[in-house]
Amino acid sequence: MSTPVSTVSQPAPQPAGTAAPVPRLRASRRRRSPGRPRRSMLLTALTGLVLLYSLVPLAWLVISATKTQEGLASSFGLWFNGDFALWDNVKETFTYNDGVFSRWLLNTVLYVVAGAGGATLLAVLGGYALAKFTFPGKRAVFAIVIGAVAVPGTALAVPTFLMFSKMGLTDTPWAVIIPSLISPFGLYLMWVFATEAVPGELLEAARIDGAGEVRTFFQVVLPLLAPGIVTVSLFTMVATWNNYFLPLIMLKDPDWYPLTLGLNSWNAQAATAGGQPVFHLVITGSLITILPLIAAFLLLQKYWQSGLAAGSVKE
Repeated sequence: MSTPVSTVSQPAPQPAGTAAPVPRLRASRRRRSPGRPRRSMLLTALTGLVLLYSLVPLAWLVISATKTQEGLASSFGLWFNGDFALWDNVKETFTYNDGVFSRWLLNTVLYVVAGAGGATLLAVLGGYALAKFTFPGKRAVFAIVIGAVAVPGTALAVPTFLMFSKMGLTDTPWAVIIPSLISPFGLYLMWVFATEAVPGELLEAARIDGAGEVRTFFQVVLPLLAPGIVTVSLFTMVATWNNYFLPLIMLKDPDWYPLTLGLNSWNAQAATAGGQPVFHLVITGSLITILPLIAAFLLLQKYWQSGLAAGSVKE
């Protein structure tokens, strides 16, 4: 009995000298390069709105600082007036009321240097100790720090005032400087940064070489913590520079006012009996007030950006 033989169709022979046909491949989908972010019109529009929301008040402040008191009421807010009075406003701001604006500016610098500088120093020391040393109660300290970050400063204002009034420190610079020394967020930020930025092997090598803890901290640890120190300094400096509520309840003497309270007192002159409105000086003084903060952020930008990114990537 014969078995049927299956035949396989062979391709037709090509004439000599003819190239073999190239097989067609399915068109692959166009893939986006992983390095290029995907564009979103909605996200771009929202970012533009946020940018506009942030820049319009700044533009209004700069434009309004070039106007006189009469020009503020008779012109459009987001456009210049006929008379350019910026330099006259700056001069009058520093000379008005016997030059008290200069005193307020020096007071603010004092509070920032003593308060924000001390807060940064304490945050660096405490964050490094919590990150690299083991001691009983470390978890409890961590819980206390996290809880302190969640407590708003206004909730502690009345107890702080009562405590300082008992000690007789109200209406003095210490009533503003001492509370500014405590920065739970700065301590937590330095804790996280020191954990990632300071290798334990480097500390062990320094100790084996005979370096004490103080020398190791100043010569080995501090250079590694520089981005975090700058970041914490900027946060504490901005918080102290813009502090309003604490000086409001602690200070009565205008000679110890910071810029925030001083400009508010000028702004309130128009509501008092016989008071002279000086809104053009308030606006010019506000512009002068924000210039040091803008300069600090621009000059230290590369440091605080790297400090914020520390620990965000796990290797």
